[in-house]
Parts: sequence; C-alpha cells; structure tokens
Amino acid sequence: MQHFDERLTAPGFWWFCAAMLGVVCGLTLLPMGLLPALVGLVVGGALALLGVSSYGAVRIRVVAGRLLAGSAGIPVEALGEARALNREEAAAWRSHKADPRAFMVLRAYVPTAVRIEIVDPQDPTPYVYLSSRRPNRLVSALEAARSEAAHEGGGSETGAQASAGGTASQGS
Repeated sequence: MQHFDERLTAPGFWWFCAAMLGVVCGLTLLPMGLLPALVGLVVGGALALLGVSSYGAVRIRVVAGRLLAGSAGIPVEALGEARALNREEAAAWRSHKADPRAFMVLRAYVPTAVRIEIVDPQDPTPYVYLSSRRPNRLVSALEAARSEAAHEGGGSETGAQASAGGTASQGS
C-alpha cells in the first residue's frame, strides 16, 4: 500500500531560465548563419530543459513498508522519530546544524523539510533530511507505515543494508 508520493519538481522560473538559455545559445550562433542558430536554440534549450527536469525528478515515497527517497530505500523499522521542520528549522538543519554523515535529499527551493532519526545501531547515518512541500503528510505516512509494519511483524533487512551509502555527499 502506498502512503505518500511527492516529486520535488523545480520551480517555474527555472524552466523559464532554461528556455532562455536555449535562446541565448541560438543568438550566440546567429553570426554563423540561421542553421547554426537554430541548432544552438534547439540543442542548448533541450540540454538546459533536460538538466532542470532531471534535477526536479527526485521522488520521496513511502510504500510497502519502505521510505524511498532519492537513491535510498530504508525500511520503516530502521527509522525513528520523524519531525516536520518549518522554514527556519529546515534552514538550520541544512546549514549549521547539519551532520556530514546524514543522508540528505535537499532542494533549496523547497523551504520545508522532514528530519527522520535512524535507529539502526549498525548504520552510521544519524538521520535522514528530506526536503518536502508536505512535511506533515510525510510524517503521518511514515507513522502509518511504521504501525502497519509492526502489525505485520516487520522485515529482516536493516537500515545499514538498505540505505544507499548513507552520506550527505551521496544525497540528491
């Protein structure tokens, strides 16, 4: 059963800037002729739009007793307290309070986030930081998945085995 699904899409202004980058590429090549300008417009715009699309393609999901965020897949049994962070708290946890061992799916254009403790003693990752536009819904989904997993008896995979590296440098 799927409890939560969010895609951290890039803001509209980024799409506009990517399209304008294509226009700039076309204008830059205009002195070479109309054909190179059109190629520059199409290729430059396509590459810029592809970059924005791929950066905004990261998803956060709670499904089948697992938290799937970026490159990590963590069973809910390995997760401790999940806490929704407002704008100020999220800014603090992604700057001066941040732990370099944390796994982070960080998008600066998303002002709110969720901080989730890792309770697996074998996992060196202290917590997971996830940018989210709907942090309260994510926390509720994690609680529902955790109680559902407790009723089913849970899985045998540990957070250390399931997380994808577990370091902030590998976060999306």
